[in-house]
Amino acid sequence: MKLPPLRAVQCFESVARLNSFSKAAEHLNVTQSAVSHQVKLLEQYLNEPLFNRSGRSFSLTDAGNRYYQEVSHSLTSLASATQKIRYGEPGHIRLALYSSLAVKWLIPRLESFKHDSPDIDLTLNMIVDEADFSDRVADCFITTTPPKGEFVSLFLFAEKLYPACGKGMWQQLKNQSLPNELWKHPLLSVQYDESEQRSTNDWQQWCKSGGFELPKNVRVNHFSHVILAAEAARYNLGITLIDAFFIASQHDNHLVKLPLHGVETGCKFYFVYKKSRAKQTDIITLSRWLKAQWAEVKK
Repeated sequence: MKLPPLRAVQCFESVARLNSFSKAAEHLNVTQSAVSHQVKLLEQYLNEPLFNRSGRSFSLTDAGNRYYQEVSHSLTSLASATQKIRYGEPGHIRLALYSSLAVKWLIPRLESFKHDSPDIDLTLNMIVDEADFSDRVADCFITTTPPKGEFVSLFLFAEKLYPACGKGMWQQLKNQSLPNELWKHPLLSVQYDESEQRSTNDWQQWCKSGGFELPKNVRVNHFSHVILAAEAARYNLGITLIDAFFIASQHDNHLVKLPLHGVETGCKFYFVYKKSRAKQTDIITLSRWLKAQWAEVKK
């Protein structure tokens, strides 16, 4: 397959579409003389004039008009194919995030996203350990360890844990002296792994931030994941420490946030995507929606 000089074809298409050599030069970010040179180069290659020139005015020849119709379609197809490879299929985004965020926070809100952006198909990919930040995994990520280099990292929120329990247990606690009454009930502790950057002694950390010590005789039940601890608390099996977004996601009020202090864990969440996708409208739309959702949690 022998192709014409593609730069020359691009210049010709811009001149024909904009009906102006100067506007074509501005669009292509080159000089007007460079555009004229490329058009003449293409005419020499085709051995056919593409424009009728009369002073400063010009118009397409019959051959030029036919050629424009063909190459305009071809360039559009080429640009579309390139965009799909570089940025993914328009209207479709793959988001990778931790299972706790997906199940307890994002999924209950997806109806809102679909209502606001019905043309975007959002696919979720849940991750346990830190993801391989590549197109094979997802188009964008929510992570606590944003990669360096050719990535954009937008801060979403800093984790802050609060004591919470089920409605039944709250009936036992609401008229009692807190936090002293807590120690009469099982504490649900989550043993986080190192990839999630949190302390394994969550309740000790919470007590320290409040200026008191965790009683030695308190009952502590351990869970390997925050979702398990949250479900146990929901069914009145004890009191757990969870982030505000968990409680905000409980539209049916299964969990009650106790009127006690919170503790920051130092864990921060970011929305991450490649710099090459910075102008992709679907990702921009998703990032703005995520920021707005976390702003609602803070209220």
